Amino acid sequence: MSFLPFGSQNRIDMGINKKGFTLLEMVVVLAIFSLLSLAIAWILINSLRSNTTAWDQLQAENDAGKTLKDIVNEARRAESSDIGAYALSTTTAYELAFYANIDNDSFKELVRFKLVGTDLTKGITKPSGNPLDYLPATESVTTIARDVVNIGRGDPLFYYYDKNYNGTQAALTEPINITEVRMVKVRIEIDRNPAKSPIILTAESMTQIRSLGAGITR
Repeated sequence: MSFLPFGSQNRIDMGINKKGFTLLEMVVVLAIFSLLSLAIAWILINSLRSNTTAWDQLQAENDAGKTLKDIVNEARRAESSDIGAYALSTTTAYELAFYANIDNDSFKELVRFKLVGTDLTKGITKPSGNPLDYLPATESVTTIARDVVNIGRGDPLFYYYDKNYNGTQAALTEPINITEVRMVKVRIEIDRNPAKSPIILTAESMTQIRSLGAGITR
């Protein structure tokens, strides 16, 4: 039977403790790891949210640009219809309708841009029949922009100006006499996600109706 020298057992126990973790140490390590994991997850989530918001803004800018280009390019070409109707048909804060040959065929279409709720729609009516007529039932309507918040904010989508417009003149007020309109300004406001996006995207453009533009003051 052999005996360990005095103090050897203590030295062995101390060696074992140095090689492993106590329960308390493991709890502390797990707690730190959990906090780090939560912090990393929070950073990733906020980064994804920021990226989503930025993408929404870029998409909104792209949609607004394409929509403005469509409206302005076609409105400036407004002219009398194929049945002799005046170039402009409707001029309100949220609806603009006019006649123009937008597809380079032999007819002038009735083109209608109208804000319905938060959807900006475009309607096209081709003349048909004998004699020719523009039948409402034949109108083809598509949505060209969504999340347009002009109505909710009480801001007009369309502004109209007469021949005296000099760059600072106020827009005509409703009811608008369509025969006085010479220029149209389009101001579109888009909010992709009101809960996330802090800034409403606003874009605007202005055009002179060529066939009616004589007499504009500059």
